[in-house]
Amino acid sequence: MVVLEAEVRDRPKAAPTEGGAAARRTEHKEPRSPVRWVLLGVLLVVMIVPIYLLVVNAFKSQQDILDNPFSIPLSGLTFEHMSAAINSPQFNVIGGYGFTLFLVVVVDVLCILLAGPAAYAIARSLKRRTQLVLLYFLAGTFIPGAAVIIPVIYVLREVGLANTVAGLVAHDVATTLPVSIFLFVGFIRTIPVDIDHAATIDGAGRYRTFWAIIFPLMRPAVVTVLILNSIGIWNDFVSPQILLSPSSGHYTVTTAIYAGISQYSTDLTKVFPNLLLAVAPVVIFFIYMQRHIISGLTVGAVKG
Repeated sequence: MVVLEAEVRDRPKAAPTEGGAAARRTEHKEPRSPVRWVLLGVLLVVMIVPIYLLVVNAFKSQQDILDNPFSIPLSGLTFEHMSAAINSPQFNVIGGYGFTLFLVVVVDVLCILLAGPAAYAIARSLKRRTQLVLLYFLAGTFIPGAAVIIPVIYVLREVGLANTVAGLVAHDVATTLPVSIFLFVGFIRTIPVDIDHAATIDGAGRYRTFWAIIFPLMRPAVVTVLILNSIGIWNDFVSPQILLSPSSGHYTVTTAIYAGISQYSTDLTKVFPNLLLAVAPVVIFFIYMQRHIISGLTVGAVKG
């Protein structure tokens, strides 16, 4: 018996047949669909054309824009209109950068401080009422922000925060919490509970366990939340326009452009440069950070 086993073990393995290898390659080979490439091409054109028009026309004269907005007259390109948009105190787009960046930082910090512990409590609890709380937050993602802006105004008036920066910050934090908590809960549930038990044995409380152990492990989800919230706050127009009146003296990038070019809407040499100044930072930021967005959104989708 031992001799037979040794002969079987030492016997050379038969090389896979050519047909079998080809069949395996065919199984793993993804079919190429021309429809997919057509759809991707259409999406690319739809996304690239507006950006192309914005960049090209920001450096052209009014007549060149009206005659042929898609052309690139190399001899007619000028930085005069862009320089006027940057230095004009009336448009004050550059000044809006500072205030918008302030909003982004404050709202992101408050959102992380509130959404992190809330998501940790929801993810680690198996009680039914806790899951109902998660559904309550999730329902907030389906409510359009413009639909609740009028009730928000009345609430801010009652608490004395109407037409104030604090009121705008409170509104922005409230609108960013639902998605942030939802993403955090999905990620925390992929972290083994044994880590919490080990921290408890070492004498760490729940707050220390979260901030010292769990929160550092949430880096992909935190980065994704920060990116999505920052882009949303930067592009927001309705909230700062309605919650902060011109008498407040505070303008975000979007409201500064609206205040500056609304009376010159037909002067395209003022419209395009200012729009490019507003859009360029967030587009560059998104292109640079898009891999973090994809990884943060997909993490936790498959538990294993």
